[in-house]
Amino acid sequence: MLMSPGGRPAKLHYLANQFRVLVPGDHVVCAKSGVRIPLDSLRYWSVSRQEPYATAELATEAGA
Repeated sequence: MLMSPGGRPAKLHYLANQFRVLVPGDHVVCAKSGVRIPLDSLRYWSVSRQEPYATAELATEAGA
């Protein structure tokens, strides 16, 4: 039986138009707000800082 990664944070490598899962999980944590972001809802991140953001506004504030 396969174990589900549910409830665990994923570790990702952020690329220009996509991300690569390094460690399986179901979410990441926003670098600015601390909000959990489900992987299927993740839309904003910084390639140079390797950080995820919950909203476009937070990404802009961070200088992503």
